[in-house]
Amino acid sequence: MAFQPYQASMLALGQAPSVIRETFEYGNRRAKEIGRENVFDFSLGNPSVPAPESVHDTMRRLMDETDSVLLHGYTSAVGAEPTRQAIADDINKRFQAGISAADIYMTCGAAASLTVTLHAILCPGDTCMTFAPFFPEYRVFVEAAGAKLTVVPADLDSFQMNLPAFEQLITPETKAVIINTPNNPTGVVFTEENIRKFCEILRAKEAEYGHPIYLLADEPYRELVYDAKTVVPYLTNLYDNTFVCYSFSKSLSLPGERIGYIVVSPKMKDNRLVYAAVCGSGRALGFVCAPSLAQRVVAENVGKTSDLSIYRKNRDLLYNSLTEYGYRCIYPDGAFYLWVQALEPDANAFCKKARDYELLLVPSDSFGCEGFIRIAYCVTTEMIERSLPAFKKLAESYR
Repeated sequence: MAFQPYQASMLALGQAPSVIRETFEYGNRRAKEIGRENVFDFSLGNPSVPAPESVHDTMRRLMDETDSVLLHGYTSAVGAEPTRQAIADDINKRFQAGISAADIYMTCGAAASLTVTLHAILCPGDTCMTFAPFFPEYRVFVEAAGAKLTVVPADLDSFQMNLPAFEQLITPETKAVIINTPNNPTGVVFTEENIRKFCEILRAKEAEYGHPIYLLADEPYRELVYDAKTVVPYLTNLYDNTFVCYSFSKSLSLPGERIGYIVVSPKMKDNRLVYAAVCGSGRALGFVCAPSLAQRVVAENVGKTSDLSIYRKNRDLLYNSLTEYGYRCIYPDGAFYLWVQALEPDANAFCKKARDYELLLVPSDSFGCEGFIRIAYCVTTEMIERSLPAFKKLAESYR
């Protein structure tokens, strides 16, 4: 066999352009040319509100009062027990889910939660499913675990889970399904009715196929819900074979700290064996011992959030304005994204034209759905206000 200096699939990933990152870098170049204030960059889902002051207070106190060797040293491979207990207590207080510290595995953010879980359960030949539109890295994570990703086409009217199409596409090779609510990229929150029907289908298919079908609930946006009537059920209460993959990146505005966790439902079949597989996967991927300082910080701030009212204000301003200008916008109950139908069939061409007005938008193709754009409104309200004339001019250019 000829010597290969690198794995071809990894090279392809490293060289593949990310439209989101390319747009962001384009914005940086334009900012140098015409000034940051003249560029309206809606490309990245990077929280724009600061972490709660209690997070900063906790960090300062820990740095001042805790022995440095202890503070920055290793925790248990699965995460510090006090942190896992604090998280379990908070989950149980809010959702009565019966979670224990022994069901929680601390991770380096939601990406690690997903990759560790997928590598723990997927085998060659397995299929994992998800619903369009979806976070593009799902495909990378699933295929890196040696499995195939099957994408359920979007319901272009409601952007709820397309359950009739799901029933047609699920097969005996289906090992897992990833759902994400509130959703990136649409901001849609799946209704409780939609989720309950989905879980009924999963249980029926488990019985038909004679094996578990795991549900991965990707929940970094769980707390980012802006209407009191909107409910995001805790999935372990509705479906036994559930993993919850969580990150504090959005709720506490800590994306750079890379801290999250996996919940392995206590009701899952062979719970302890599956949890051990999660531990083994974390070991194989090099994800043991999530950041120690971050673990201590979230343990003392679990259940708190940043000032989410700013995102709600941004949502209302952008949604109401763009709707007034004639755009079709899918109403976002949560997250911090607005999903807008492009004013021409080719979303990439529309985003290219938007650049003429210094609007940096993300086309929908990489999310598994054509003809839409994603606008990340986790930016300053002032920037949205300054961008509105540009959105209006862009709409007028198509009339």
